[in-house]
Amino acid sequence: MARYELLDNIAHKDLRVAIRFGAEFGDDVGMVEAFPTEFAELQREYPIFFRKDPEGRFHAVALLGFEQRENLYLEGDRWSASYLPGAVARGPFLIGFQERQVDGQLRAEPVVHVDLDNPRVSGDGELVFTANGGNTPYLDRVIAVLRGINDGVQAGREMYAALDALQLIQPVTLDIRFDDSHQVKLTGLYGIDRERLAALDAEALHGLHRSGWLEGAYLVLSSLYNMRRLIAEKQRRIREQEGGQEQAA
Repeated sequence: MARYELLDNIAHKDLRVAIRFGAEFGDDVGMVEAFPTEFAELQREYPIFFRKDPEGRFHAVALLGFEQRENLYLEGDRWSASYLPGAVARGPFLIGFQERQVDGQLRAEPVVHVDLDNPRVSGDGELVFTANGGNTPYLDRVIAVLRGINDGVQAGREMYAALDALQLIQPVTLDIRFDDSHQVKLTGLYGIDRERLAALDAEALHGLHRSGWLEGAYLVLSSLYNMRRLIAEKQRRIREQEGGQEQAA
């Protein structure tokens, strides 16, 4: 259960965060939330899809594996990609909001919170604050990630609503055969309909371009080339597992 506190350089002066990876930190997941502000980075290494939340709203996700607890980018305590999704890079931190008086007006200002019950909060990780109470380079990186997520949440609401209004987000079923004995069928995912996008009239295309969402749609489409990498890694692990079983027998 999460135990959030407002991050403070006095109360948390000795706070350390583990930056390695592993199932013990909850990294063994098949997908993580993605944000439009990081699509340009994500599309180089991860397939991007959409899912619906219980309220029927779309959210983008980066696909990491083909099972609920399978992360094919996780190799021991190492993440085998040059870009780390923001949802992972933020670690035990998140953006909260605190009401403050700004120029005589009460405003909700973003502030950093930390989950002290998060397994990454440990005694042997990266320090969050320096000896004089300043931010360490690690915390500065996390704050930059959190800003991107905060901006991405708002951008996502607008982008996905615009794409959905044009019926560009459509259901996708992944029916994949890895070899003669292993296959998987993933449902509940959505993608950009390439044909519908190509058929949009000039006014609709200009509207998407003006708002910045057209580039995002094409980034999602281009990210699907990473499915080959994901499938190849799954096939490699299947061969490795079966080879180990044969040796044990």
